[in-house]
Amino acid sequence: MSQNTFKKKLKKGSSPKGAKKSIFTLIEEKLNVTGLLGEGIPVKFGPPFFFAAFLAMIYIWSNHRADNMIRKIERMQQEVEDLRADVTTLEAEYMLSSKQSEVAKKIQPLGIYEIDEPPIKIKYKK
Repeated sequence: MSQNTFKKKLKKGSSPKGAKKSIFTLIEEKLNVTGLLGEGIPVKFGPPFFFAAFLAMIYIWSNHRADNMIRKIERMQQEVEDLRADVTTLEAEYMLSSKQSEVAKKIQPLGIYEIDEPPIKIKYKK
């Protein structure tokens, strides 16, 4: 049977042979977080940090919503312009088709014709 023994402690900055450093280890070494904060982040910094993060999320959400609203307004303005053009075209066609000469052309195949003589006024005496 083998005996329990203590592992050899590594010195700071050294790593076991063949072990690759992760990106988080590299970031921690470059930023020297332990020198700035000690062994961990103090609990007293939690609520202000989360409040600031919450405000940042509200700000990002608000900007995103505003951008979506602007895009929606622009889309609606384009649709209104298209509909306004359609209405103008339809009104012009309606005005043309309701002219007396156009109506006469349309009813001519039905055998109805336009009277050339002016109407006669009938006078009634009592």
